[in-house]
Amino acid sequence: MTIFCSHCHRPLQAEMSCLPRRGKQAPGALKPFRSTKSASKARRDQINLELQALRSLLPISVHEKERLSYLHTMALVCLWLRGAQLFPPDLAPPAGPALSAELLSLLPGFLLVLSANGKLVYISENVVQVLGLSVVELLAQGDTVFDILDGRACDDARKKLLLAQEEPGREVTFVSEMRTSKAFRLQHGGNRAMAVCGHFTALHWSASPSTAAFLALCTPVTRLPTDSNAGCQDDLFQSTHVLDMTFIDVTESVTYHLGYRREELIGQSWYGLLHPEDADLAAAQHRAVGESLGAGAAAGTAVLRVLRRDRAWAWLRVSARRDGGGRAITCTSHCLR
Repeated sequence: MTIFCSHCHRPLQAEMSCLPRRGKQAPGALKPFRSTKSASKARRDQINLELQALRSLLPISVHEKERLSYLHTMALVCLWLRGAQLFPPDLAPPAGPALSAELLSLLPGFLLVLSANGKLVYISENVVQVLGLSVVELLAQGDTVFDILDGRACDDARKKLLLAQEEPGREVTFVSEMRTSKAFRLQHGGNRAMAVCGHFTALHWSASPSTAAFLALCTPVTRLPTDSNAGCQDDLFQSTHVLDMTFIDVTESVTYHLGYRREELIGQSWYGLLHPEDADLAAAQHRAVGESLGAGAAAGTAVLRVLRRDRAWAWLRVSARRDGGGRAITCTSHCLR
């Protein structure tokens, strides 16, 4: 009697099968186990060597290089690459102005260069004196100017940069709180309000004729308080408005800060005193107050320029809230300078 295999249907001898018996495997079925641990370590070692090579090429001191993490190293490399693309060393001045510490100390703020999409290209070293953060620490926040700004003011900054980009050479100014070090916030109670004033300039030496860079000077809006006057309330005044922001009352101290008598302001619109470039920011704060529910609901703070009686501009940090059962708006204004 011929017996056929139930698996391959070939004739077999009795009690045999072409399939391997249980517990045994056909020759060649075993695959050798290969550990990837050594390969992964080799890749990590190679990456570390490349990062160390990049770190060694950065134009900073040896002490600063030793403190760089891998993230900081890559952030600095990207910053210098963007600068080299916009300002080729063989065709134009270097990406970062070769300013000495003495010259930088004479500036009222720090220098900032941005690409057309807001990427950071250059930050002068004296930023640490203004924000308490070094260039490396600032880059850890992100690689765009919007990463170092207070989130509530990013939309206004984007609008101003877009306006400046559409009209190269036109100077624009926007005010925002910039991120600061933890030690700075603990000492002064928060981030620092900065006025960014600059314009786009076309880079004629670039391969693309439409390439432009935003050159700006960032200056503090407020003076840092000393220990003797850190808690002083003399820089504050309050005003009360109806819902359309018409003055209905203001403290007498407004005369000291803005030069107006109380009677001169009652009945006037708040918007009549604002700098045109700050009207949108003030309107956003006004809208947030109007949409808040209940008396006492606040809408955050805004840094605005207000016209003094002597026709000069005063910087105010203004916080607003609904009051009087929701039928009025109370503003507390802190004079910054």
